[in-house]
Amino acid sequence: MSAAITVDEQNFEQLVLQSEVPVLVDFWAAWCGPCRAVAPVLDEIASEQDGKLVIAKLNVDENPNLAAQYRITSIPAMKVFKGGEEVREIIGAMPKPMIEEQLNGII
Repeated sequence: MSAAITVDEQNFEQLVLQSEVPVLVDFWAAWCGPCRAVAPVLDEIASEQDGKLVIAKLNVDENPNLAAQYRITSIPAMKVFKGGEEVREIIGAMPKPMIEEQLNGII
């Protein structure tokens, strides 16, 4: 059973950009209610897609440089990386089926 991993400015390149499998990065903050609402959904997807998809959480307050680099202007924001490249952006908290639909063709 896999769970979401935590990434930061020190390990982002290794854990996200160099990953062998696609990585969904959840840009979030502790004060963000919608971020907290979507977190259990992402944990569930991480568990179900173990080995096919990694869910990574990046706290924007603790990693402002990465948030700026990836143009995060509102949260929750999720970006999917495959082969070191951003391939999809998902903005806002949404139900699990909608997130899974956004992942079709990526995993």
